[in-house]
Amino acid sequence: MTRVTGHWLEAADTQQVMAMLEQAGHQALAVGGCVRNALLGAGVTDVDISTDARPERVMVLAAAAGLRAVPTGIDHGTVTVVAQGTGFEITTFRADVETDGRRAVVRFSDDVAEDAVRRDFTMNALYADRAGRLVDPLGGLPDLLARRVRFIEDADRRIREDYLRILRFFRFSAWYGDPETGMDSDALAAIAENVGGLETLSRERVGSELVKLMSAPDPCVAVSVMERTGVLAQVLPGCTASALGPLLHLEAGLGLAADPLRRLAALGAVDPASLRLSRQKQRQVALYQRLIASTDSLPAIAHHHGIDPARDLAVLRGALLDQPLPEGLEATLDRAARARFPVTARDLMPAYQGAELGEVLECLRARWIASGFVLDRQSLLDSLKG
Repeated sequence: MTRVTGHWLEAADTQQVMAMLEQAGHQALAVGGCVRNALLGAGVTDVDISTDARPERVMVLAAAAGLRAVPTGIDHGTVTVVAQGTGFEITTFRADVETDGRRAVVRFSDDVAEDAVRRDFTMNALYADRAGRLVDPLGGLPDLLARRVRFIEDADRRIREDYLRILRFFRFSAWYGDPETGMDSDALAAIAENVGGLETLSRERVGSELVKLMSAPDPCVAVSVMERTGVLAQVLPGCTASALGPLLHLEAGLGLAADPLRRLAALGAVDPASLRLSRQKQRQVALYQRLIASTDSLPAIAHHHGIDPARDLAVLRGALLDQPLPEGLEATLDRAARARFPVTARDLMPAYQGAELGEVLECLRARWIASGFVLDRQSLLDSLKG
């Protein structure tokens, strides 16, 4: 029997919450990402639990155990139970009654197989009990171990239940799929037939999913297939995946961490506001776009904005223009970011005042940057006499 192991499962808080349900005669099964990632040897951040206990029963059991319970989604069967400072989403087994491509009407169930069949991919329909025994109602373990991202049963039906699953398919392919074996042909055929359904999704959901996809170590293949199937044009009109591969290559050359916003900017005319990204993320994408459109040199960017934005711009320009990075880039950017302009406004007064003073200062600054930051204060002031 396959066993699921990990500190998260053995942790006292996880054991306490699962025992709370089991000791009352209910099933308590860790499900989804925590089980999937544990079997792959990947990190686990959140532990979700499925049970045959109804949400009201979970609330009562938590209170009896001295745990705080929050009815975060009680109408859909979800209660968040907090144990030792950690929140666990506990959701009653469910079966779909009706779906409209965005949300589902569900009924509660006592059967884990019914709960499993309403999920998206076979690798996400894996459960484990408190002892780590794997529960695999749909035979998803072989798909997981082979890194096959495959819809449960009929791909077309799964997608029509929630069109966000199109984007989730590409995100999971980027994170967990095997690029050597390619993507599931049935899934791609169903996606191509249902691309129009993406229009029904909120832009917040689309934006969130795209950021998760672009955070993958290598989203290039997934985004390229999105482009070929028409998905990219649907969610990011006017964008193309052509610069993404070169960008990843240049990122690796500089040892840059994956930055989903940098990668989004490489796709082209992304409107961060339309994706309902956070204000901070919108500002970051907008900065990348302004820098790409700027004619300033990389040293000038490093001087004005700092070394990190300049380094980001270097890989973005290199990818978009299909050019290698300049020799000695790091040293050049470091020197530019550290350089201090030697002329102050006081040096130019009273000969220059107001707007003219600002214009002359910027002219001298540009001359100083163009010199490679070598012109000193006196040389710059002398240049005004000519």
